[in-house]
Amino acid sequence: MLTYESRRNWLPRRARRVWALVRKECRQIIRDPSSIAIGVVLPLLLILLFGYGLSLDVTHVPVAVVLEKPSPEATELAAAFQLSPYFDAELTTSMPRARQLMLARKVDGIVLIRADFARDVNLGGAEVQILLHGTDANRARIIQGYAQGAVGQWAARLAAQGNDVPVGPVAVQSRLWFNEANESRYFLVPGLIVLIMTLIGALLTALVMAREWERGTLEALFVTPVRAEEILLGKTLPYFALGMGGLVLCILAAKFLFHVPLRGSVLVLAGVSMLYLLVALAIGLLISSAVKSQFVASQIAIVVTFLPAFMLSGFLFDLRSMPALVRLITYVLPARYYVTLLQTVFLAGDVWSVVLPNAAVLAGMAAVLLLLTRATTRKKLA
Repeated sequence: MLTYESRRNWLPRRARRVWALVRKECRQIIRDPSSIAIGVVLPLLLILLFGYGLSLDVTHVPVAVVLEKPSPEATELAAAFQLSPYFDAELTTSMPRARQLMLARKVDGIVLIRADFARDVNLGGAEVQILLHGTDANRARIIQGYAQGAVGQWAARLAAQGNDVPVGPVAVQSRLWFNEANESRYFLVPGLIVLIMTLIGALLTALVMAREWERGTLEALFVTPVRAEEILLGKTLPYFALGMGGLVLCILAAKFLFHVPLRGSVLVLAGVSMLYLLVALAIGLLISSAVKSQFVASQIAIVVTFLPAFMLSGFLFDLRSMPALVRLITYVLPARYYVTLLQTVFLAGDVWSVVLPNAAVLAGMAAVLLLLTRATTRKKLA
């Protein structure tokens, strides 16, 4: 049984031991910057990504307003789109020009005001045609509602002016391009391919070199005549083959399971997928070569590749609805370009004005990242 004196001496000793452990862990955290990164930087990144990156609002929608013949009624209707906070309207008199803008994804909709619009309004009825880029069915429905609202407000203002000429109703005829069925899976399935390729390419390869460091087998490999680039190549090729196998399964599932149309060339799809897979593999190997812990490497890979591919690539949320600073950040993310390529090749076809620039960016990223990985991987112990 403890006496009062022994209990008094026991409590400070226990407190000193606990305090010693606390100081030891604090020093360990200070010595290991990755712990601070995971405990402080990661929550901040998640807060910023979810706070600024995730937005379901649709604003500043780029549309082409085709004004075939100017008239007071037609000009005022075009002004309703120009002055609306929901649209960034570009006036044109050429329907072929508007089609080119739609194919290049520079506009998400076309508002066609025909040459006989003013005459039909005065005769008691007129029509406005709205063509929407339907790859993202949910966004297309929202834009359709905004457009109908703009036309309705214009008609109400014209009727409230008390003109002697009777103003008839204006009907809106909507049509979706590249997604006539208005199916959300046409938009989501290509984006899921991006996530799968990111997981295979970046997350798995991020653990390759780190696993070798933890098991101590990399030191034995360093004493062999094998060169550093040969080590990287030997670790890249299996995962490249695995990624291409995953791509084949994704394409088959998209085509036969989800019935997503593939309007472009399979060769173009395979080529741009190879470029993105090389980028993902290079990022994973770069992380794995610089970090010697599997846990830290996996966390960095998730933050650097998977989360941006999920939230900042245009897969789920429209990039134009994000703040300007966040949009600038998306230009350095390879997933942004791959999402655009997949949605274009699957749903619109081989639109070279979209395919070539985005493929060139991925090729440049792959070259730079592979060179950085080679420079980081050295046959020596730290």
